[in-house]
Amino acid sequence: MQRALIAALLTGLAAPAIGTFLVQRRLSLMGDGIGHVAVTGVALGLVTGASPLWTAVLVAVLGAVLIEIIRERGQTNGDVALALLFYGGLAGGIFISGLGGDSASALNRYLFGSLTTISPGDVLVTMVLAIAVVGLCVGLAPQLFAVAQDQEFARVAGLRVRGYNVLVAVLAAVSVTVAMRTVGLLLVSALMVVPVATSQQLTRSFRTTLGAAMALGTLASVGGLVIATLASYRATVAPGPTIVLLALACYIVAWPVGSWLRHRARLREPFSDAEPDEHEECGEHPHAHGPGCGHLAVAHDDHVDYVHDGHRHAEHGSHYDEH
Repeated sequence: MQRALIAALLTGLAAPAIGTFLVQRRLSLMGDGIGHVAVTGVALGLVTGASPLWTAVLVAVLGAVLIEIIRERGQTNGDVALALLFYGGLAGGIFISGLGGDSASALNRYLFGSLTTISPGDVLVTMVLAIAVVGLCVGLAPQLFAVAQDQEFARVAGLRVRGYNVLVAVLAAVSVTVAMRTVGLLLVSALMVVPVATSQQLTRSFRTTLGAAMALGTLASVGGLVIATLASYRATVAPGPTIVLLALACYIVAWPVGSWLRHRARLREPFSDAEPDEHEECGEHPHAHGPGCGHLAVAHDDHVDYVHDGHRHAEHGSHYDEH
């Protein structure tokens, strides 16, 4: 259980860290594709007797670089090539594992996760890889954000866009292999994307989104493990799906809160220059606005507007003007 908690904590930090940049580049499903490719690496490790974690890292990195090359060229049949790579990786992994006999059943631990059976060696490798992913994502956040936001601007600024794109692909591949024992290769993309989508509902700046996504990923990973462990006393509950469902539950809770926050932000936005200077006088307005009246106060030039009944009212002599 201690090893499982350590692995869940590190996975919850690393997966959303690189997932933030994938979401920013609109490559949310890239983690899912790399997970399919990594199945072949796991199968090679099981059949040959090597460490499935390291063989998965090697194959996933090669697949991620190939995916980035196909994506960068932007050929019209690029999506078809990516589909062939994704499904070929999954089919190849299942085929190779079948050649090993018992290794076919062992493959399920990597497809759907088996956090409570993780070995001390796997925990050590997970720690090293997760710390490397988090360190690079946080340390190179300005450069990676610039490349993800506007590649033309990044080139003008002197950044090596191709190198940073390949770095993001490699870090995504490493994160997939780090998380495969936690949530499984078939669900790893959810842990990379859902916490980021949840944090975007509540934050406005990129740095805040990155930090909140890592915090939510950690909460989902550790919380899902604890819930699955407690539920296992009555039924067989896998930690991987529990972690993903908890992350989705956080998004469902955050969505209405985010909508409310965005609505309040829109109310506080200044008026456009095209708005006329004169405001319409309210016919009747029995309510007297002021500090503590309970309505949202918005600073507007040299006076204060109060949001009331879907309008913004400003005191003007003995009456109120309506915006």
